[in-house]
Amino acid sequence: MSTEIRANTMLPARREPITLHTADGVELVGELALPESRAPRATLICLHPLPTHGGMMDSHIFRKAAFRLPALADLAVLRFNTRGTASEAGRSGGSFDGGDSERFDVAAALEYAEFHDLPEVWLVGWSFGTDLALVHGLDPLVEGAVLISPPLRWSGAEHLRAWADSGKPMRGLIPEHDDYLRPEQARERFSVIPQLVVTGFDDTKHLWVGKAEAALDAIVSTVAPDVPTPLPRSWDGPSENRQVTIVDS
Repeated sequence: MSTEIRANTMLPARREPITLHTADGVELVGELALPESRAPRATLICLHPLPTHGGMMDSHIFRKAAFRLPALADLAVLRFNTRGTASEAGRSGGSFDGGDSERFDVAAALEYAEFHDLPEVWLVGWSFGTDLALVHGLDPLVEGAVLISPPLRWSGAEHLRAWADSGKPMRGLIPEHDDYLRPEQARERFSVIPQLVVTGFDDTKHLWVGKAEAALDAIVSTVAPDVPTPLPRSWDGPSENRQVTIVDS
């Protein structure tokens, strides 16, 4: 029987809690979701929004990515709480450092992906997470980056130039009514990165409430262009209704 994919629908996958170990001795809480019976075609490392404003590994786009994309797109989804951040899965060690010591967190996620032979690693940052990607994520392992609602708060011109010089593919998903950077501003600010494609999303705000499907379609079409989009909105097979407890960091 066909089931409509709703906000809390969790599709089949191999899911396991993971612990990331940083070079400065911090343990980070995370989860890896893999396709149930196939090798992943690509890997998403999810960098969540600002934890001082509610961001965490369960932020809704990333939660839905982990719930759906292993089954719908054969993607591996690695999400984790940066230092000092809490979610239902637990609280990561350390404390929030405004994007500075978080460089160790990004490095730990990349090291985990490399050690476990996860293929075609892409960074997917959202808000604060886009600054982590731009400032700390330019690594030889990384295929490219998807930037959701980038505020460009901590990213400097030198970081944009470095990504431009890398030639790695990039895409910016920019809400029409974003609080920080709107599509035309984004096209101007990111013009220094010729390979970065800016896509505007009508009637969408910074938090993408009610718009997660559009974000997931754009992520998949970028990292796995062979997968047809829009993704299915219903599922023929087993599924669960998984209610997640939202925890305040």
